[in-house]
Amino acid sequence: MTSVTLYQPVGMEELQDIKASGWKAFPPHDIEQPIFRPVTNEAFAAQLAQNWNAAHTTYRRGYIVRFEVLKSFLDAYENKVSGTPGHEEYWIPPEDLSLLNAAIQGQIAVAGTFAGHDAEYRRFDETHA
Repeated sequence: MTSVTLYQPVGMEELQDIKASGWKAFPPHDIEQPIFRPVTNEAFAAQLAQNWNAAHTTYRRGYIVRFEVLKSFLDAYENKVSGTPGHEEYWIPPEDLSLLNAAIQGQIAVAGTFAGHDAEYRRFDETHA
């Protein structure tokens, strides 16, 4: 089965929920942004984590998580460009989040973090196998 690597910027609270799932699932998405929008490259995810999560969340932390999803699941969704070439994302409606979670192959891994909106990106590869 073919899979696609995706990235998602998250805050500390969401990361704790992912950890509580055994690194297997994303929690229901924020009411303010109900569409789950994983991105196709780490640099775009890092930009979002720095500009949003590390700047606007309670703990001023932004994390990048990496995960593999079955391509057959993603084929049902349009790969959208968000303004700039290379800023590609999938829009997963909230009612399909459980289907996305079921299509995740392996575990969700932490790829890096920001502490505060002006902090440098610390890249690392934290797996939970």
